Amino acid sequence: MTIKLNTLGIEKKPNETKVVVAMSGGVDSSTVAGMMKKEGYNVIGITLKLYDDTKQISQSKQCCAGQDIIDAKRVANKLGIEHKILYFQKKFKEGVIDNFVDSYLKGETPIPCIQCNQTVKFRDLFDVSKNLNADALITGHYVKSITEKDQTNMYCAIDEKRDQSYFLFNTTREQLNYLRFPLGSMHKTKTREIAKKLDLNVAEKPDSQDICFVPNKDYSSVIKKFKPDSFKKGNIKDLNGNVVGVHDGIINYTIGQRKGIKISDKNPLYVIRIDSSKNEIIVGPKIKLAKKTINLKNLNLLCLREELNNEILVKVRSTGKFLKANVDFNKDKARVNLLEDEYGISPGQACVFYYKDFNGYKVLGGGWITD
Repeated sequence: MTIKLNTLGIEKKPNETKVVVAMSGGVDSSTVAGMMKKEGYNVIGITLKLYDDTKQISQSKQCCAGQDIIDAKRVANKLGIEHKILYFQKKFKEGVIDNFVDSYLKGETPIPCIQCNQTVKFRDLFDVSKNLNADALITGHYVKSITEKDQTNMYCAIDEKRDQSYFLFNTTREQLNYLRFPLGSMHKTKTREIAKKLDLNVAEKPDSQDICFVPNKDYSSVIKKFKPDSFKKGNIKDLNGNVVGVHDGIINYTIGQRKGIKISDKNPLYVIRIDSSKNEIIVGPKIKLAKKTINLKNLNLLCLREELNNEILVKVRSTGKFLKANVDFNKDKARVNLLEDEYGISPGQACVFYYKDFNGYKVLGGGWITD
């Protein structure tokens, strides 16, 4: 007898399908756990403790610590599912926080959420799920996944304001085939409606806005904690090499920044470049931020390289617009040629590749911006 594919695209009956749900303690992952339980799947909820709590951080309503772990445990008890807590503080420190600090010290603008997904969430949690003999790892990310012929492709979520595909570009093909994202085909309002119907205590819980280990968007406090000697004064120069001011540390600046430079000029000045080797900030007019060429390293492709021979779409920031581009490859590096100017492109950020087909905007992979 042939067994039809279940809602996760797996040839098993739901009650014979074991799934691990990554539960952060927020409404999205909690709702996913409830949906899977209601559909009859054998659900195991796993919550990651990623850093040690402090009063300052716990008050900022962040995931993976303190109250959020308690909320995840309460949801699991409400749903009657097994729940585990994994203590990944060391892995998170080494794979995410250290990278975040080092990247800022190089004059880059890092994206720790991508590093977190790439390491502790989709690498380490992937391994744990496999060891539990789970058939799939489920998360509350807002991306759409379509599974056909044992291969899963990732698309932008229907809810454009919530789409998180940019942060998942580094997911490997093996991981993607194992992952499922049930929320990608619904809006956030629908997620909260489901949470209310399931009578979950987190149905009205506010969303986390900041990076989990950065309280109140104070990046410098995190860097000061781990690298207290990194606040070195240096010169601020114009494009002609003239010294026009002094800064208190390059970590306080990002490419494209206008406010907080503390230099008076008849025309607005922007941070054009950060030279970490000389501990210098270079400023100039906005027009000098315009770029049409981006160099990438450490590519991750979710398609055949031939699929990128034609014109594609790219994003250089999570909230940015789609930009038309062509890509030239050199082993694990690439040069992206934009068909229009883009401003404020910064090393350390990601450039993600997309292609629009009848299912929506398909994620083809991407790479890390070097310059």
